[in-house]
Amino acid sequence: MAQISQIDYSVSSDAQLVAAALAGDRDAFGELFQRHEKQVFAVAYRRLSDRDEADELVQDVFIQAWRKLGQLSQAEAFAGWLRQITVRMAINRGTRRAKLSFIDQEILEAKAQTGQDAESTLVREETRKRLHEQLAQLKELDRATLVAYYIEEQSMIQMAENFGAPVGTIKRRLHTARQRLAEVCQDLAAC
Repeated sequence: MAQISQIDYSVSSDAQLVAAALAGDRDAFGELFQRHEKQVFAVAYRRLSDRDEADELVQDVFIQAWRKLGQLSQAEAFAGWLRQITVRMAINRGTRRAKLSFIDQEILEAKAQTGQDAESTLVREETRKRLHEQLAQLKELDRATLVAYYIEEQSMIQMAENFGAPVGTIKRRLHTARQRLAEVCQDLAAC
């Protein structure tokens, strides 16, 4: 009887695991899942602020990654590519959920104690909500670029790594995305 050899995936690089997964090795993709699950959850939770939603998104991200794995041009960029998928899917999920925000009396009192009046808090919340609605109208690449730079506070170098593009391209994308957002939200004074 032939012995079945177990492959030790823990010593394999992400690029090797991607190659194996592309060849149909589900265990290799399982190792990728285990390696990156926590990072995907962290990004999802930071964007959605809801553990259940973040957990659900992790599953959806890895399903999407499995389906689109053949589109990954550089196997060694798997982590950044996976992060992009997570950010895009979190943005989409966040804009889709029609969650009503109720302002609790305790929250208003807490804001008042910190020197913020209720009216300015409400205006800021409404402005933030409208800005997110305007961001949702942008193309995915524009939205992801603006979110990475302004909300996640990534440097141009980090963005270049995550998007798999040169810094010059990132600067151009950021400039273009700003212009498109300005066009979309001309009526929003905060833009």
